[in-house]
Amino acid sequence: MSATVKNPFEHIVEPLDPKHPEQQFFNLSKLGDPRYDRLPFSIRVLLESAVRNCDEFLVKRSDVESILNWKQTQFQTVEVPFRPARVILQDFTGVPAVVDFAAMRDAVMKLGGDPEKINPVCPADLVIDHSIQVDFNRKSDSLQKNQDLEFDRNKERFQFLKWGSKAFRNMRIIPPGSGIVHQVNLEYLARVVFNQDGLLYPDSLVGTDSHTTMIDGLGVLGWGVGGIEAEAVMLGQPISMVLPEVVGYKVHGAADKFITSTDIVLTVTKHLRQVGVVGKFVEFFGPGVAQLSIADRATIANMCPEYGATAAFFPVDDVSLQYLEQTGREPEKLAYITKYLKAVAIFRDYNDVSQDPEFTQVVELDLSTVVPCCSGPKRPQDRVPVSDMKKDFEVCLEAKQGFKGFQVAPQRHNATAPFQFNGKEYALSHGSVVIAAITSCTNTSNPSVMLGAGLLAKKAVECGLSVKPYIKTSLSPGSGVVTYYLRESGVMDYLSQLGFEVVGYGCMTCIGNSGPLPEPVVEAITQGDLIAAGVLSGNRNFEGRVHPNTRANYLASPPLVIAYALAGTVRIDFDNEPIGMSSEGKDVFLRDIWPTREEIQAVERMFVIPSMFKEVYEKIEHVNERWNSLAAPSDKLYTWDPKSTYIKSPPFFDGLTRKLQPPASITDACVLLNLGDSVTTDHISPAGNIARNSPAARYLTSRGLNSRDYNSYGSRRGNDAVMARGTFANIRLFNKFLNKQAPQTIHLPTGETLDVFDAADRYQQSRIPLLVLAGKEYGSGSSRDWAAKGPFLLGIKAVLAESYERIHRSNLVGMGVIPLEYLPGDTADSLGLTGRERYTVVIPELLTPRMVVDIKLDTGKTFQVRLRFDTDVELAYFRHGGILNYMIRKMSES
Repeated sequence: MSATVKNPFEHIVEPLDPKHPEQQFFNLSKLGDPRYDRLPFSIRVLLESAVRNCDEFLVKRSDVESILNWKQTQFQTVEVPFRPARVILQDFTGVPAVVDFAAMRDAVMKLGGDPEKINPVCPADLVIDHSIQVDFNRKSDSLQKNQDLEFDRNKERFQFLKWGSKAFRNMRIIPPGSGIVHQVNLEYLARVVFNQDGLLYPDSLVGTDSHTTMIDGLGVLGWGVGGIEAEAVMLGQPISMVLPEVVGYKVHGAADKFITSTDIVLTVTKHLRQVGVVGKFVEFFGPGVAQLSIADRATIANMCPEYGATAAFFPVDDVSLQYLEQTGREPEKLAYITKYLKAVAIFRDYNDVSQDPEFTQVVELDLSTVVPCCSGPKRPQDRVPVSDMKKDFEVCLEAKQGFKGFQVAPQRHNATAPFQFNGKEYALSHGSVVIAAITSCTNTSNPSVMLGAGLLAKKAVECGLSVKPYIKTSLSPGSGVVTYYLRESGVMDYLSQLGFEVVGYGCMTCIGNSGPLPEPVVEAITQGDLIAAGVLSGNRNFEGRVHPNTRANYLASPPLVIAYALAGTVRIDFDNEPIGMSSEGKDVFLRDIWPTREEIQAVERMFVIPSMFKEVYEKIEHVNERWNSLAAPSDKLYTWDPKSTYIKSPPFFDGLTRKLQPPASITDACVLLNLGDSVTTDHISPAGNIARNSPAARYLTSRGLNSRDYNSYGSRRGNDAVMARGTFANIRLFNKFLNKQAPQTIHLPTGETLDVFDAADRYQQSRIPLLVLAGKEYGSGSSRDWAAKGPFLLGIKAVLAESYERIHRSNLVGMGVIPLEYLPGDTADSLGLTGRERYTVVIPELLTPRMVVDIKLDTGKTFQVRLRFDTDVELAYFRHGGILNYMIRKMSES
């Protein structure tokens, strides 16, 4: 609270306990407003933040009234500010954020301001977890070798981050090898209730990763935002958001003893995709929630981006408190957390229907209807019951090229490709599993599925089953605690025997850091033109993400990852076909080795204990010796190294002046790309390997690097020259201009087919502005700021789409790229657009949120579209040329 501005709600501040007057809080019950007790619990968190931060400038009394009046205002596109308690970053998004902060300091200094004003005001934690790759697996020293390679490849980036940890106040960096950001957040960083300067308030956050929503499973309201938006929050700006609708998701019934939390979450994902929750909060309630562990809830909340909601909130209850105790939180913290949440009515009893708030709508799930399932082969929402996997894959083989089709000719469905590996003969066919990875925050945070995988491995080994040696198996836990309890419970040895060695602590395969496949395997896939499969316990399986040679990828629970690895194919009916042959020569079925929920829970109760969490996290910030010994400069301004191919001062602020330029129309623009539905940020800004024939590779070669030193796109997000060349460089990008998948487009003035970067470069040299045409759900997937920064650097002034993923639209706004949306009923096809026209977007001087503007074509046709600047704040950012320009001008004021 500002000392100079009086908060109009100061009269409701009181001590939580008269014996401890130093601990105070805003007692919302003292508002005396009956509407409060009917609000969804997630909206109560927004209300508390507005009340506490009310200064009649950034946050006004009218904002508090809008939130209290949520029942009416949820349908009225009412904008409210939200000041989260903290920000969380991972290194792929964290490095460019720190690069931007360093460049902003330079820009503020050039404008005559104090560069040290560019400094996090809101606490920020950065977890280095996205850099490690599966280069080595199946050996006991794989972990050490992968970590050594990670450090060798990323030393420049890590030095830069270490500089940032010294140069910027209020920023903590968790070193590599500690775990996955969302699991570390859940087990260690989460406060649940903040106790800051004598004031208690709910923990809340935004993060630069779309799966930040995982923390909602613990009752901490959080969601992913664009890296650019997160930077503004770090600098003390509230998020401007449209007050959301809240869908109540009622859970009841009991799950079968063979069901895993992954089965539940894939069922929820498909269900909520069908319901339609894009841009909404989902809040879980009902007696079934009380049966779900925090790890189960966190798994469901983690997948929130896959069903399109902004947040997936599970209010704090007794199970939450038990989890905090289990993960080693101190008793005195638990005491004030409990007392505070009950005092402000943000504590739930899921069995008490009188606590059920009002929701926009209510949908239900009976847990008894959930069956074992996977999702794929190309999208996380495409759920497939395990009993239907064989049949579904075979239908996908023949189906037309698309989200559920590969268009393989019927006569080729049983094609095989023989190869030799380690001196033995093998053969691959369509559906052969070549990657089996227990990976990602989604499932490795959950002891029930991890121990379930371990127990299944134990039973498989005891039966004499094994995994074929050419299948790339890996285990990348979300934190050191996982390895601890797998080892203590005795199942780690069995996982190792099946090839599931610990290969690193990070996202790894789930973000495309799957490393190379054996050359004979790649040759067999290529020569046989086979649809090989990857099976992973992750949350994303978009085309081209997991590995270029696995065209079919399925999300599955950790036990099912092992099951498909044992089977060697996804074309198996586990109910009727054996998974393998025992050492006695008998058929072994999956049901023979599948552990029950009771078996798993018994092991979990015995081995997942508080002392493990305390031991791992007490030393987390100092456990990595190479990080500790890493030297980094301590200057407040960063000294950019012109030789660096990792860290480069970005051109975003070149020529920035104090004076604003009025917004101008986009005149005679060409279309760079003509795209369809569900273009993901993986398509726009890849995070995986840099292809040897790509513009990015040619740039790195020109800087003296050879191919083994390219590293990944994700690791080079601190270099705009690489990232601009990597924009739209995904091999699975389908461009209607070419009518095929390729990272290329047609340079319309000459008719040449060029790599996307090279075509954009030609247009920029001719001073021709660019547009992108797209369909529904443009920018779905990970919250990559480079999916907006890259297009900006290519000269793309606007995107015209049927609909946008929330975070990506925000990122486009943050970079000054105009998101345009077709009016209802209009599409490129219905308007007869080919993309070969020249487009003039008429931008009037007086702009209002979501206004309709004209587009004029050189053919003489005119049509209207909606300008997707949704709030006045977004319009302010646009007028400044983007959110970072806005902040630089603001921080440069005397």
